[in-house]
Amino acid sequence: MRQEHITSRQNPLLVHIRKLQNSRSYRKASDEFVAEGTKLLEEAANWYPGLHTVVCREDLKLCKLPEQVRVVTVPEDVLKSISTVDTPQGVIFLCALPEKRQADLTAGTLLLDGIQDPGNLGTMLRTADALGVPVALLDGCADPYSFKTVRASMGAVFRMDIPTITESEVLAQCAEKGLMLTATALNDLAIDIRSADFENAVAVIGSEGQGVRQSLLEAAAQSVIIPMQPHCESLNAAIAAAIVMWQMKNGEYGG
Repeated sequence: MRQEHITSRQNPLLVHIRKLQNSRSYRKASDEFVAEGTKLLEEAANWYPGLHTVVCREDLKLCKLPEQVRVVTVPEDVLKSISTVDTPQGVIFLCALPEKRQADLTAGTLLLDGIQDPGNLGTMLRTADALGVPVALLDGCADPYSFKTVRASMGAVFRMDIPTITESEVLAQCAEKGLMLTATALNDLAIDIRSADFENAVAVIGSEGQGVRQSLLEAAAQSVIIPMQPHCESLNAAIAAAIVMWQMKNGEYGG
C-alpha cells in the first residue's frame, strides 16, 4: 500500500477528483469514477477490483485495502474542499470504470428506460442487487457511476454488472430468445401486475416524467399496471421498479 500526504487544495489529484465529480464526459474520458464514505469504501474494497486510490483524513482508520491501492492523507479542511456532503465521513476514493460489455438479456431482466434521477437509479440498482435481478440500461439514463448514484446504490454498483443496451438490441434479443417484453404503462391494455405472466419476461420501467417510450410500448407483448387507489396517479419510479422486481421474482419462485 503506497502512502502519501497532500496539503494543497490545488494538487492535481484533487483537481482531478473535482472534475470526476462534476462531469460524466470527464469520467468517461478518464475511465474513472469517484465515491465517498467509509461504508462505500468497505464495499469497494470487498467487491470491486477497480479500486485504486483513497484520499482520507489524516487520523482516519481505514478498512483493510488491497495492496496495490494508493492512499493519500490530507488535512480535514482539504478533504472538505472536495467533499460532496456537508459532513464528510473522512474518505473519498477513486475506481476504474468497469469494462464495457454487451447486455445479454435473460428472463427476469429489468430494463431501465430514461431514468434520469440519480437517486432513483441508485435505489433501483440497490433493490436489484438485493433481489438478484439483472439490470440493463437503455439510453437516457443517469450515469450509474456518478457519485449521487453510487451513494444511493449503497455499494450495489460495486457488486453487479450494469450493461447498456439499445432499443434495437432489446427487440432483437427478445425475438431471438423468445423473451416476453413487458412494459409498465397506464393504458387501456394494461393488466393488473398480480395476474401478469412473468415466467419468461423482460420488464421495462420508464422515465419519471414520460414513462416507457412509445416504440417499446407498441413492441411489448404485454403491459402491466400496479393497482392503486383511484385518487393516486402514479408511484415513484424506484418504488414501481421494486414492485415489478418483486413480482418477477415471485413468479420465478412459483408464488
